[in-house]
Amino acid sequence: MHDLVIKHGQLILHSGPVLADLAIDGDRIAAIGRQLNAARAIDAAGCYVIPGGVDCHVHLQMRLGGLTTADTFETGTVAAACGGTTTVVDFTDPQPEQPLMHALRERRAEADGRVAVDYGLHMTIPAWHASAEARLHDVPDAVAAGCATFKLYQAYDRMQLDDVALLRAMRAVAAAGGSVVLHSETGPLLDHLRAEALAAGRREPVWHERTRPAILEASAVQRALAIAALAGCAFHVFHVGAAEPLAYIAAARTNGQDVTAETCPHYLLLSADQHLSGTDGPLFICAPPLRSPDDQAAAWRALKDGSLDIVSTDHCPWTRSEKRQPSFADVPGGLPGIEARLALVHHFGVNQRDLPLTSWVSSCCAAPARRMGLSRKGALLPGYDADIVIFDPLREKTLASNELNEAADWSPYEGQDVSGWPRAVLLRGAEIVRDETYIGHPGQGRFQHRTFVPAPDPSP
Repeated sequence: MHDLVIKHGQLILHSGPVLADLAIDGDRIAAIGRQLNAARAIDAAGCYVIPGGVDCHVHLQMRLGGLTTADTFETGTVAAACGGTTTVVDFTDPQPEQPLMHALRERRAEADGRVAVDYGLHMTIPAWHASAEARLHDVPDAVAAGCATFKLYQAYDRMQLDDVALLRAMRAVAAAGGSVVLHSETGPLLDHLRAEALAAGRREPVWHERTRPAILEASAVQRALAIAALAGCAFHVFHVGAAEPLAYIAAARTNGQDVTAETCPHYLLLSADQHLSGTDGPLFICAPPLRSPDDQAAAWRALKDGSLDIVSTDHCPWTRSEKRQPSFADVPGGLPGIEARLALVHHFGVNQRDLPLTSWVSSCCAAPARRMGLSRKGALLPGYDADIVIFDPLREKTLASNELNEAADWSPYEGQDVSGWPRAVLLRGAEIVRDETYIGHPGQGRFQHRTFVPAPDPSP
C-alpha cells in the first residue's frame, strides 16, 4: 500500500505518453503501473501528469543599483509553484572584493525559510574576481558547497570578462568539476553603439534593440565556443533568441562540443516591434533584446529539432514605474514570466506548432534538471523526487497581471489566451497547489546541492 497514487492521468515519460497510475511513498516516486493502491488518491483524468518544471534562470530579490526586482524569494516561488515550476535556480552575485563563499552564505540566508519551491544557486564570477588566477582559488569550495554552475558575462561594466579572463575562469571552473552558464554579448561594442545613439539624441526604446545587433551576440557566442574548447569547459548559453548565435551553437554541437542553450518565452512570442507600442515600449527592454519574427521562427525550429535544449524565463520583474525612464539606456532590463512558462510553451508549441509533448516536458523539466546537476528532478521515475504537475490541457485561461501571483504590476503576455494550465502541483510528495490555488507555505523549498554530473536520459 503506497502513501499516494495519482490515477487515470496521461503520464508524459521520456519515451512518450502513457496512461498509467503513479504512486508516491514519502517524498519520492515509488512506482508506475496500473491499478496501484494507496491510502490516498488524486484523480488526474483528462490531464497530463508531468514532472515539476525546472526554471534554471531567475532573478528574485536581485539588486541593481538602487533597485530590487519586484519578486522576493517568497512571492516569486509561489508564482513559480502556481505555474507548475517546482525548482528554480537563481544567482549569487559577489560584491567587489567579497569572497565567493561569503556571498553564498548571504544569498542562502535570504532564501532559506522563504522559498515555496526547491532552489539552487549559480555562482557569478565578476570581472574583479577573474582578474588573476589567485583570485579563483575558492571556485572548488563553491562546487563543494553545491554551486556547480558559474555565471560569466561578456557584457556589462562590473561583470564583463575579456577573452583572457574568460579563459582563466573557464579553466578554473573545469578543473573544479563545474560548468559555466554564460551571458553572451559583445559588451565593449555595445557600449560604443549605445553612446553613439545617445549622442545623436536617440532615446526611444527601439534603439535598445538597434544598438545590440544579433550579429554581435553571435560573435560573442563564437568566441566563447572557441575559448571553452581551449579550456575544456562545458557551458550553457543563456537566453538565445536570434538565428545567428543559434547557428554557431548547432555547429559546435555537431562537432561534439559540450554546449547547451536555452531560449525564453519572450523570444519565442514577442518581437522588437513591442518597443513601438507607445508608452509601453520601455517595458519590453531586456538583454539580449527581442528580435524579429524570423528569429522567433528559428528559435521554434531549434526547439523542435533539439538544438535548443531548454526554455527558461530569465524572470527579472520590474514595475511599470521603474521601467519608464527618459532614455532606453536608463531602463532596467528584464521581463516577468515565471508563472506562465509551462502554459505558454504548451499552448504555442504543442497546440499551435506540433511540438511533441515529450519535447515540451524535456525543455521545461528534464533537460534543465540534467544540465544543472539536479539528479533527482525532471523525470517521472521511481526514486526521483515526487515533484509532480497535473496539467489540464483543456483549461482555458486569459493571462492577466492582476490574477497572476507575480509581484510586478504588468505582464508581457497581458490578455493572452492559453489552453492548458496546471490544476495541481506536488513538491516532494506534498500538494502545494490544488485547483489552481496555492495551499503550501513559504519555507517548504530546500536548497539543492548540485554536482555537475548530468543525470542520464531517463528511460521509460
